[in-house]
Amino acid sequence: MLNNDDTLSFHLQLITRLIDIDQYPFIKLVIEKNITRKEYDELFQLLQKLDLQYKIQKEEGFLDFTSLLVHFAGMLNEKLVPDMTIYALKKEGYFPSLMNMFIELIKQNNNHKEDW
Repeated sequence: MLNNDDTLSFHLQLITRLIDIDQYPFIKLVIEKNITRKEYDELFQLLQKLDLQYKIQKEEGFLDFTSLLVHFAGMLNEKLVPDMTIYALKKEGYFPSLMNMFIELIKQNNNHKEDW
């Protein structure tokens, strides 16, 4: 006999077959990494805080936002990989200006690695 967790897991598997889960990479990450509601809410609180800091810093004329990316990576739930999470959030349209800036920093950092 199936318990509630088994039934829920089975139903979730069926639902993911109904939709093109690749169109929702962040939701897919949340499901695959078994992120709890509390962890999900904490991530979005972090993102809202960083998005506000980014807008303030940009308005003040800051040019280097590396500290925001470092803060994000350091505070991100250990179940999630920073780069993968950023690209998934961008694809789903969350915090577009912040995610675009993070992606630019990631690309710059990857280009500098090749210089070494």
